[in-house]
Amino acid sequence: MSEAPLLTATGLHLSFGENHVLRGIDLTVHRGEVVALIGPSGSGKTTLLRSLNGLATPDAGRIVVDGGPGEQVDLTFDGGPRRAWGRAGRRARAQRESLRDRSAMVFQHHHLFPHLTVLQNVVEGPVQTRGVPRTEAEDRALALLDRVGLADKRDAYPRELSGGQQQRVGIVRALALQPDLLLFDEPTSSLDPELVGEVLTVMKELAEEGWTMVMVTHELEFARAVADEVLFLDDGVVVERGAPAQMFSAPRRGRTREFLHRILHPLD
Repeated sequence: MSEAPLLTATGLHLSFGENHVLRGIDLTVHRGEVVALIGPSGSGKTTLLRSLNGLATPDAGRIVVDGGPGEQVDLTFDGGPRRAWGRAGRRARAQRESLRDRSAMVFQHHHLFPHLTVLQNVVEGPVQTRGVPRTEAEDRALALLDRVGLADKRDAYPRELSGGQQQRVGIVRALALQPDLLLFDEPTSSLDPELVGEVLTVMKELAEEGWTMVMVTHELEFARAVADEVLFLDDGVVVERGAPAQMFSAPRRGRTREFLHRILHPLD
């Protein structure tokens, strides 16, 4: 893991009307690191993730992504209208697109195009948004599908797949973009319990391969096993952060202890 952070978010604030969803969030992610975001519903986890991908626009704060010499993305949000990213203008819009180019999101629901085959779903992103030649994109897609055990489903349509298979295609679609940062928004929450394991297995393998990941998850045992750092969010703030061993065995904050006890011991 390199010393220079891949991503640094500082003082992120975001409100929807009277609802102040993010209240000064700070986050640092190094290359090869897995960061897990946990917390109750409505705590700001998904909004934070969407902000890192350019799908939501903070009202204030800063996001920096270090893509190498001359490739840094640096966005400052100064409380202006949401139509303006950071300091309004052409450079800000270009930085917004660069932020999206650096990351890829895997959503709760697969959002596959129903009229496209599995292979087509994976290929369209690199071809349309990255300008990758179609033959090259197809070769990469087939290798990735084989890697997750879905090579034989290349010509299938989403309706012909199980939920777990569809979510694995969603992960492959994100990987095909070759992002610096993978973002997972509770990717197993919509799956039947029997299908959760096949998705978590792929995510664990990606972590072992050194992919940089930020994941919102309610799979706490998975977070304990895979994450390098865990952040507990509540009411738009980071209540506590730390290594999984400390967070799950000896949390320092009472609110963290209360949340973990309710999740891990629901009948007590």
